Amino acid sequence: MKEARFSTKSIWAGEKEQLAFGATQVPVVHSVSFGYDDMDEWYEVAVGNKAGHIYGRNTNPTVQAFEEKIRILEGAEAATSFSTGMAAISNTLSTLLFPGDRIVSIKDTYGGTNKIFTEFLPKQQVEVVLCETGDHEALETEVAKGCKVLYLESPTNPTVKITDIKRMAAAGKAVGATVVVDNTFATPVNQNPLDLGADLVIHSATKFLGGHADALGGAVCGRKQLVEDIYHYREINGATLDPMAAYLLLRGMKTLKLRVEQQNKNALEIAEYLKSFDMVESVFYPGLEEHPHHDIAKQQMKGFGGMLSFAVKGGVATVRDLLPKLQYANRAANLGSVETVVGPSRTTSHVECTPEERAAMGIPEGLVRYSAGIEDIEDLKTDLFQAFQSLKAYANK
Repeated sequence: MKEARFSTKSIWAGEKEQLAFGATQVPVVHSVSFGYDDMDEWYEVAVGNKAGHIYGRNTNPTVQAFEEKIRILEGAEAATSFSTGMAAISNTLSTLLFPGDRIVSIKDTYGGTNKIFTEFLPKQQVEVVLCETGDHEALETEVAKGCKVLYLESPTNPTVKITDIKRMAAAGKAVGATVVVDNTFATPVNQNPLDLGADLVIHSATKFLGGHADALGGAVCGRKQLVEDIYHYREINGATLDPMAAYLLLRGMKTLKLRVEQQNKNALEIAEYLKSFDMVESVFYPGLEEHPHHDIAKQQMKGFGGMLSFAVKGGVATVRDLLPKLQYANRAANLGSVETVVGPSRTTSHVECTPEERAAMGIPEGLVRYSAGIEDIEDLKTDLFQAFQSLKAYANK
C-alpha cells in the first residue's frame, strides 16, 4: 500500500497505538503515575528498555500521540513536546549550548527568542552573533568562523522575511553546527526544513498546529539523538505538555491542511488588497512578487503562509484607531487560529523589546501583524474597507 498523503496522515498518524476500549479518538489520560505489579517490568520501563509510562512529567499516552503525529508530518526520526513554544526553544538551546560556545542567528527572530539571544545566553558566556535577515553572505561568513548552533526562523515574526534554509544548512554542516529552524509560521503543510538540510525543527504548537487558540504547546522534531538529548533536559527541568492540551492539539491537527491552505489563499489576497489603501505604507508577505525574498520562498515553500504584516501612516496613533474598527478580527497576542487575529508588534511578538530594539530589527511602531483566518475572503476585505473608510471619515471631521 502506498504511503498516505498529508491530510490522511494529519488525521490518522500516531493515534492507533493509543486508542483504548474501542474508542475512535485518543483518550485524555490524566493519570500522573502509571502502576506496575511486576517490579522487573517497572524497572525495564523506567530505564527505557521497554515501552510504557511511569510518570507524567516524563511521558504520557495522549502526549505521545501528539509527538508521533508531528514527527510523521515533519518526516523526522523523533519528536518531543513541551508546555509552550518558548519552552521548546529555550530547552533546545539550553541542551545544545554551553559556556564558550558560539551561536549564529538572524536579527528578526520572534521577540522571546531574541531576548534569549540578547539577554540570557550572554549571561551564560555563550557568544551570540546576529546577522541581517536575508544577508546570506554575512551569515555564511559568520558561520564559517565556527559555531555550535545555527538558528533560523523562516518566515520571521512579524515581518515575514525569508532565509534560504538549504543554503544556510549547507554552511552550517560545513563547520559541524547543529542547524535549527523555527517552522511555526510555515507549518509542515508549507515547508519541511528537515528536507532542506536542517537538523531540528521547532514549532509553537499553540499557533497553526492547534489552530483554535485553546491550547498551549511546543514541539521539536529531528535527528533521534538530538531529540533524545533535548527530551532528557525537558524531563528533568519539567516543561511538560499537559495531556488535555495534547488532546486539543491532536484534534486541531486533523484539519491542519484544510485550514492552512485556506489561510494561504486569504493571506495572499489580503496582502494584495492592502496595497490599494493610501494609509498603508508597506505590506510584508512572501507571496507578493515584490517581496525581497519571494524567489527563495517559491523554491522552499509549497504555500506562503497565513501570516502577513503591514505598516500604516501615522504610526501608533493610526493603529490605535484602526484595529478596534475591525469586526472580523480578534485583537490579541496570538496567531494561526481559524479566526483572523490582529495586533501591533509592540503588544504581540515583540512586547518584551523596547521601541529602540524594535526599530533596530526593522519593526516600525505602526506595524500591524495580521494572521488571516479561514473566514470568507470577501467578508475580510469588506471589513478592512469599512475600517479604513471610517478612519478616513474620522480624520476629515
